Amino acid sequence: MLVRFRSKESAEFVMLGDIAVKLIQLMGHSGTIPGAIASEGVPAALQRLREALETQGAEPAPAPESGEEEEPGERGPRVTLANRAYPLIEMLKAAAANDSYVMWDR
Repeated sequence: MLVRFRSKESAEFVMLGDIAVKLIQLMGHSGTIPGAIASEGVPAALQRLREALETQGAEPAPAPESGEEEEPGERGPRVTLANRAYPLIEMLKAAAANDSYVMWDR
């Protein structure tokens, strides 16, 4: 599954579902798709995400569910959760600066 994030203050982007759900939960939401954050909730969601990434951000992002087992290092180093969160953080910052919303769907 892919999740598309949108806001009128920045370009939309698509993220793998398992990583998107994890980041949505770190923002303080249930992880349901579709979903949204109203403009007044964006600054708090951004703060919660940043705080969570300070403790969990250096961990590798969840591996995509392909059904196959991989050997460690088979595909090279894993991208961290903080790296995966970068476009979402930028979208939240732009939305907070312009009193706007962020929403996501499939």
